[in-house]
Amino acid sequence: MRDFTPDLRDLERRRDEAAEYLNVADNRERFAVLEAEIAEPGLWDDQERAKKLNREYADIKDDLDIYDRLGEQIGDVEVLHELARDEGDESQEPDIETAIATIGEQLDQLELRSLFTGEHDGADCIVQINAKDGGVDAQDFSEMLLRMYERWCERRGFAISLNGVSEGQEAGIMSAEVTISGRYAYGLMSAERGTHRLVRISPFDNQGRRQTSFAAVQVWPLLDDVDIDIDESDIRMEVFRASGAGGQHVNKTSSAVRLIHEPTGLVASSQEERSQLQNRERAMGRLTAMIAAKAEEDRQTELDEIAGKQAQVGWGSQIRSYVLQPYQMVKDLRTEVETSNVQGVLDGDLDTFIEGFLRQRRATTDA
Repeated sequence: MRDFTPDLRDLERRRDEAAEYLNVADNRERFAVLEAEIAEPGLWDDQERAKKLNREYADIKDDLDIYDRLGEQIGDVEVLHELARDEGDESQEPDIETAIATIGEQLDQLELRSLFTGEHDGADCIVQINAKDGGVDAQDFSEMLLRMYERWCERRGFAISLNGVSEGQEAGIMSAEVTISGRYAYGLMSAERGTHRLVRISPFDNQGRRQTSFAAVQVWPLLDDVDIDIDESDIRMEVFRASGAGGQHVNKTSSAVRLIHEPTGLVASSQEERSQLQNRERAMGRLTAMIAAKAEEDRQTELDEIAGKQAQVGWGSQIRSYVLQPYQMVKDLRTEVETSNVQGVLDGDLDTFIEGFLRQRRATTDA
């Protein structure tokens, strides 16, 4: 009868590590407090507070349930292993081996949580896509990226809503802004921040020449309870007609709103609502969160420079190449992660690239 004791001890060690990065001890105490708060009769008198508490409750419950379930599964396998060894029953070996492998896979997935080291990694996020160099090809590429993120959200069960879009002159889009909602949305999407590069035979070139085009992706955490003063005179408002998904009343009224914060150049849009006033309120909420996030980034950059830390890849840096001609490859230039399945990536299969970035970020932070 094979001795699985080292394998079982390794599973126990990994679960103990999970207790640290899941913050199990503190979260058990917090969970008890949340249970009492969400049971209050007047909870939904303040809907924003109620939504926030319920989301926190669900997140902590999910973590604790996973942690406890893993403990039960490991315990069950340990009992089976002990009985099989006592009786010399080798027929149990395949079941024990399968159970250990299954628990190991669950821990593999759980350990991704340890890669979220940023303060706002658990937040929802605002994503902006802008066509850069490459003319109509860049605009088409920007629309391809928008579709890629929509498909990625579908795979993960995240909600994605279109805040605003500026159509391209011949094809594609000049720019788009979306909100992505889901646990660790910002932490995951932060891997996409930067300049993306496409190389292909241009479908818009009559001579069939190869074209290189670029699109820029920016990602902002959607922060709650932002306390920041914004001078209204610094904000310029543009109105336009809603277009694309979310614009059911397209070409009827100019109710969509785009707000530009002149000192920073930050832009936020909204076209979800039917009234211009409601869209302005939504866009203002997003713009406020973006300004607050940028202020935090600027402070951190200043501290890093003082400490002499090497700056991480940031806005404006080329992060990934999508090559369709003369060969098929997507390669992340920061992590060296690559694949020849270009269509799979454009259909939303991004997790390998995102995980590679997060692991590199964690290694850099720990160094």
